[in-house]
Amino acid sequence: MKSPVPDSASIADPCVWIERLALQPHPEGGYFRRIYTDPVVTAQGSKSRPRLSSIHYLLTAACPLGVMHRNRSTILHYLQHGGPVEYLTLSEQGVLQRQLLGYEPDQALFLQVPGGCWKASRLQPGVPHALVSEVVVPGFDPEDHDFLSQDDLRRLYPHHVEALQEFVRQEAGSDPFA
Repeated sequence: MKSPVPDSASIADPCVWIERLALQPHPEGGYFRRIYTDPVVTAQGSKSRPRLSSIHYLLTAACPLGVMHRNRSTILHYLQHGGPVEYLTLSEQGVLQRQLLGYEPDQALFLQVPGGCWKASRLQPGVPHALVSEVVVPGFDPEDHDFLSQDDLRRLYPHHVEALQEFVRQEAGSDPFA
């Protein structure tokens, strides 16, 4: 059985992480693999959902952006390796915040994104990768996920168009989870 952690000589190579963790391209950008789905189910309105689910998420220099999207569930982010990686969050009220996940004193190792909040991520220049583990509470459901469109960005958040343009897909209605 392969060790989940690459040896120290190859640890900076994102391809090693992709292979060792069996990551696949993520619809939001970067790479991912679901690593856990809680067998305990909770009621969410008329639906049942896992109590939580978790993924590994990797941004690389070749795939440095995670596009603007939101989920109804709260998502907890834990930096595992690499970085720094910048997260942009946009509340339903239009408040834009930036947080760097990294190992420096002015950076954080953990980020909580409340349900209903838009988020995007960007690997910092010159950084080979950032490996983040995410915990989704309650567990991920594709019906609870959507991408911010260019039209909605201009209509709902016109004062943030310049800051968020690069994080929003050009084509509308392109939610691969739907």
